[in-house]
Amino acid sequence: MAGGSMPSEPRASRPYVEGYGIPTNMKGALPWSFVGERMTKAKNYWICTASPDGRPHSVPTWGVWVDDAVCFGGSPKTRWGRNLAANPAVAVHLEDGTEVVILEGTVQRITDPKDPMTMRVVDAYEAKYKMRHPPPFWMLRPAVAFAWSTFPKDATRWKLG
Repeated sequence: MAGGSMPSEPRASRPYVEGYGIPTNMKGALPWSFVGERMTKAKNYWICTASPDGRPHSVPTWGVWVDDAVCFGGSPKTRWGRNLAANPAVAVHLEDGTEVVILEGTVQRITDPKDPMTMRVVDAYEAKYKMRHPPPFWMLRPAVAFAWSTFPKDATRWKLG
C-alpha cells in the first residue's frame, strides 16, 4: 500500500517501562501532531538496521515525512542498504534526545517513478533540502511510534496499521 495514507490521529497509549514513573492515564499524553511536526522539521534521521547475522548498524541520513511515512534514499550498496534488503525491520529516530521521536516497523523500497508517493516525496525533498530525490527510496510507515518532550510525564506510544 505504497500510496495509501494513514489515519490522521492514530490511537495513543502509554509505554510501559517499570520503575520509570510513566503515568498510566492519558492526561498529558502527546498528540500525533507532535510526531509529524518533529519529523517534518528535522534535517537528519538516524536509521537503525540489523545485518543478516544480527549485528546492529546505525547511520544518519536525510529524509522527508510524507503522509505519515518517513522516506529516505540511499544506495542499496551501503551497509544499511544491504541490511534493509536482507531484513526490512528498521528503527528511525531523531537526533534530539529531549523532544524524542522513535519509529519502528518494516520498510518497503519504492522504485517505480509512477508510484503515488513518488511526486510527494520528490517535492518534499526539494522543499526541505533544495534538491529533488527521485526513486528509488525507502519508505517506513511505522507500526509503532514513541515520543516525549518531558519524560516521563508526556511519554506516549502509538500503534499504527
